[in-house]
Amino acid sequence: MNRVIILFILSLVACQNEKLPEHEAEVLTPGTPYLVVLGTAQDAGYPQAGCYKEHCMRAWNYPSLKRNATCLALIDPKSKKKWLFEATPDIKEQLFMLEQYAPDSVYELAGVFLTHGHIGHYTGLMHFGREAMNTKRINVYAMPGMCAYLGANGPWDQLVNLENIVLQPITEDSEIELVPAIKVIPFEVPHRDEYTETVGYQISTNDTKVIFIPDIDKWSKWPHSITRIIKENDYTFLDATFFDQAELPGRDMSEIPRPFVAESMDLFSELGKADKSKIHFIHFNHSNPLLDIDSDAYKIVEQEFKVSDEGMIIKL
Repeated sequence: MNRVIILFILSLVACQNEKLPEHEAEVLTPGTPYLVVLGTAQDAGYPQAGCYKEHCMRAWNYPSLKRNATCLALIDPKSKKKWLFEATPDIKEQLFMLEQYAPDSVYELAGVFLTHGHIGHYTGLMHFGREAMNTKRINVYAMPGMCAYLGANGPWDQLVNLENIVLQPITEDSEIELVPAIKVIPFEVPHRDEYTETVGYQISTNDTKVIFIPDIDKWSKWPHSITRIIKENDYTFLDATFFDQAELPGRDMSEIPRPFVAESMDLFSELGKADKSKIHFIHFNHSNPLLDIDSDAYKIVEQEFKVSDEGMIIKL
């Protein structure tokens, strides 16, 4: 019995020693639209299924360190509407998080924006089906290839046929006005497009512009200048799947090309302090040291940039 008590006390002490990020919550003006970060991990979340290495065991042992797959929510208090950017495998938890900010009794889930057809970005749609939420005509905004994929392949086509969701095709650089003064513009980015094209989004109001690019192969493969885009916008959520080339020993990283965080920091070194502070790295693989706020990598990045975390609020 004494041994059990001692182990329990030690576990409490260990939990207290696990530091969690401190959020810099925006002070919101009543009626002001805002974004909430509902997930920051790569498609498989953190910890990842089947991973029992030290970096994942932290989160298995201390569930408060768990992170959902990358997702943003847009909330508009005036229209009483809310939108998701990505339908992740963690959508159940993310909808509950969203309920704390914008309850269903007051806010309509007016739509979901998808970036592409990899598992961490659309498979949460399954919860809209009749086996689960049985939603009615939820707008799903997606590029033509993504819409065609959902409409022609099961079980997703059942969601369409039963009108759990309504596909809303969008095109590159088209302006989607959600409500007056809130607009979304999709833009294509290079990625492993096995099934669908891939887009990022600009989310904007009259006062604020936000860029969301959770997946891209390399900045050099994109015909646009990411440094220029950072300068022209107020906040940028950028792909930070892997910290550097050495993160997955034995893995051919050319199979999963990414702008390593170390590369991005070198590229962004030319930016001024104000522009660097606009950058919020997101979409962390389970192996990424940025998931550990005590890591050297986290401390280095936070000196000039931001590491996204769940619950972070961006006023628009």
